[in-house]
Amino acid sequence: MKTSTLAVMTALLSLAAAPAAAKPHTAKPPAAFPQAEAQALDLAKQLIAMRSVRGPGNRTGDVAARIRDSLIAGGWAPGDIVITPLKDTAYIIASWKGSSPALKPLVISGHIDVVEANPKDWQRDPFTPIVENGYLFGRGASDMKFDAAVAVSSLIEMRRQGYRPKRSIILEFSGDEETAMYTSREIAKQLSNAELVINIDGGGGAFDETNFKPLYWSWQGAEKTYADYRLEVTNPGGHSSSPRPDNAIVQLATALERIGAYHFKPELSPLTKAYFEKAAAFEADSKLAAAMLAFAANPGDEVAAATLRASPTYVGKIGTTCVPTLVSGGHAENALPQRATATVNCRIFPGHKQADIMAELTRAANVLQVTFTDITEGGIASPASPMRPDFIAAADKAIKQAWPGVTVIPAQSSGASDSMWFRAAGVPSYGASPSFSKDSDDFSHGLNERVHLSNIRPGIIYYTSLFTDLSSK
Repeated sequence: MKTSTLAVMTALLSLAAAPAAAKPHTAKPPAAFPQAEAQALDLAKQLIAMRSVRGPGNRTGDVAARIRDSLIAGGWAPGDIVITPLKDTAYIIASWKGSSPALKPLVISGHIDVVEANPKDWQRDPFTPIVENGYLFGRGASDMKFDAAVAVSSLIEMRRQGYRPKRSIILEFSGDEETAMYTSREIAKQLSNAELVINIDGGGGAFDETNFKPLYWSWQGAEKTYADYRLEVTNPGGHSSSPRPDNAIVQLATALERIGAYHFKPELSPLTKAYFEKAAAFEADSKLAAAMLAFAANPGDEVAAATLRASPTYVGKIGTTCVPTLVSGGHAENALPQRATATVNCRIFPGHKQADIMAELTRAANVLQVTFTDITEGGIASPASPMRPDFIAAADKAIKQAWPGVTVIPAQSSGASDSMWFRAAGVPSYGASPSFSKDSDDFSHGLNERVHLSNIRPGIIYYTSLFTDLSSK
């Protein structure tokens, strides 16, 4: 069932063909799922209220237990759900056995940990879910407890309606995707026999900024490799009244300035080419839209690359990026620094080794006194998933049932997700969340995280369709 041929890529582009401009969304809303809709919102609130953050007081295990209880109430046998503690967190795997045990299972993947949030910085307490003006606010609202709740409620709805899968459905949520990914790796090892993975922590759609009309929806078939490098300079130090030519902070700063100004070679893949060609129709800035099309036609177009590089939306899509994220130096106000360190975070375009990127950074910095060390925790290089016709057709059908007429665009993620562990093990994984948002509402990992509640009903329509199609044969 796996393939990555050019013929299938052509079929993909045909399925994902975009109009010249977004069409108004005028279709009547599909039939409601009152029980599932109510459960999705209630469960999302309960999950957000639990502070599932790495470190002291981590309640990821409680989040897993709450999902377990919901599934049991929805018809799962307690023995088909396993919560496994690991370090200070936990992960959950729940099985819905299919009628044909010989078939490889369909895996639905996500995570239930979240990024830290300081209540003093937020307008609303991050761990007190609040519904306001059509939004659900709270840490995890968009990344990704809301999607977890909608997916769980959708599976329960499928069971409520009497559906019986032919292929087993395995629902799993990791417990440290935002940090070290120990649980992510362990889950991928246990489920390495999966037919394919639907990662609901990836993909998604864009709303029009003015009227919440759906513009386009993207699924993700690849992602960049996450990497952290430590830069360090050590000097003998001394009294600050007697400066020396070698200063650890100055040497490190020189290296960081050069890295900040350095650009990796722009690159294009079949996924990113398709993305730029289709997404250009929805870019309001004509200069950016023209650059997207020009780059898709020729990644060596320096003007197009420079235009896209200047955009926070597109800079991560045209090649490897590296940026300093942490810095520390010195030990006293009146002493020459004995040590200065920094962390440079990279998101590596598929096809490159971390060691090669570190070597390129070393050359770009060109400061002999700076030593580079790969300190990556929780990352692995992974190939793109194949362009599977069964997934493409099922996803296209499901999202257009949920949001009739919406354009479908394949994409590559600039971030990192649990999909990398499955792909590295040879299991196709696709980021395919049905949730839509405005660009101006994207606060994942940031302050005042939110999700619009208009996503609930379409999300259930989408998940029930997608999960049914991929598990029924």
